Amino acid sequence: MKIDEYVLMYTNLIGHIDSDCFYVSAERVRAPHLRGVPCGVLGNQGACVIAKSYELKAHGVKTGMPIWEAVKVCPQAVFIKRDFRWYEVISRQMLELLQKVSPLVEYYSIDEMFFDANELGRIYKQPVEQAVFTLQEEIRYEIGIPVSIGIAPSKTLAKLCSDSSKPYDCRTLFTTDEEFLQSQPVGELCGVGWRSEKKLQRLGINTCLDFARADRIAIRDLLTIKGEALWYELHGEAVMPIVTRRPTHKAIARGGSIGRKSKDHARIIGWLTRNTERLSEALNENRMHAQLLTLSIQYEDHTGWGQVTKLDEPTSSFDDLITAAKNMIAHMPLTKCVSYMHLISERLTPQNLIQRSLFEAVSPSPLDQLKASINMKLGRFAVRSGDTLTIKELYEDEANDYDICDVSGKMCF
Repeated sequence: MKIDEYVLMYTNLIGHIDSDCFYVSAERVRAPHLRGVPCGVLGNQGACVIAKSYELKAHGVKTGMPIWEAVKVCPQAVFIKRDFRWYEVISRQMLELLQKVSPLVEYYSIDEMFFDANELGRIYKQPVEQAVFTLQEEIRYEIGIPVSIGIAPSKTLAKLCSDSSKPYDCRTLFTTDEEFLQSQPVGELCGVGWRSEKKLQRLGINTCLDFARADRIAIRDLLTIKGEALWYELHGEAVMPIVTRRPTHKAIARGGSIGRKSKDHARIIGWLTRNTERLSEALNENRMHAQLLTLSIQYEDHTGWGQVTKLDEPTSSFDDLITAAKNMIAHMPLTKCVSYMHLISERLTPQNLIQRSLFEAVSPSPLDQLKASINMKLGRFAVRSGDTLTIKELYEDEANDYDICDVSGKMCF
């Protein structure tokens, strides 16, 4: 068979690359002696496992397991504090390599990417089902990261293929395969969470094949147009395009765990200030102003509290945001320890589209700009609000300077 023949035979193919144990694999690039060793990556407080190698998983260690439990389960394991700056370096190397072999690449997440696979046969001078393995080997050789790859007529099928190929394998579908769909639980569909899975199971839809065979209108009524899109995708109709540039944010949020659970008002204010600094930074980086600010709190018993405030003017100013945030938190019941905190900015408007009044303060303020300039030269949090002195442990560990949400350009968290 000539090259031109098989290139023309397989068209409209989408690929999905998913890194195997990405955080651990990235650590092994700079520390090869960790290969084959049970290895886990710890969260920013060092309290729980956020990623694990297959060797560690085989010992029974699960994602989210506290470090003190993981050590008991696998005493010989090596545990490393996460380093998202390094993971971003590896991620972007993989993105750049993929962009050389595909005309369209979607930076879906730090360890996952969709791509137009129609050029693989031409570039590697092989049939697509062989070329995908050549691409996999090239990524492993050039970057050091093992990946699983799926090729199919739609994004949903491509992701199912890569997910089912882990670890370190490839699967290519040129048409929908009922036997393959029957082997995949409906919960494996990207976009079907556990609540949706329960709804589908109550209707007897347990596998992806059941989903594909179900009435399209019934799926839409149950899961809205997003579910209907999945139905089409399982039939090999690519209704979800490859997106090469992240759409404008509808909301920007910062937050997460506050470390150890606490009822200490000063410590909680410290975390509120830290998250507001990060939120203001993110708004300015994206050149957006916010009109709404939401504060969401989760207590140690998993109950929650929240409040929303409308800002006087669209703003990205730290001073404006922290004033609003402190006004909200003043109403928070503090009878239980706080575990998590999130600040969410909404009703976003590009800064250059804001109609300014005669006496309106410039945002970002001169102080914000000076602070950002110094931090750019000396370190991200070299200059910070005095309220954050109550959480000094954050600034004693460089791992806390950069988080997954700081990796820009990707489609999802």
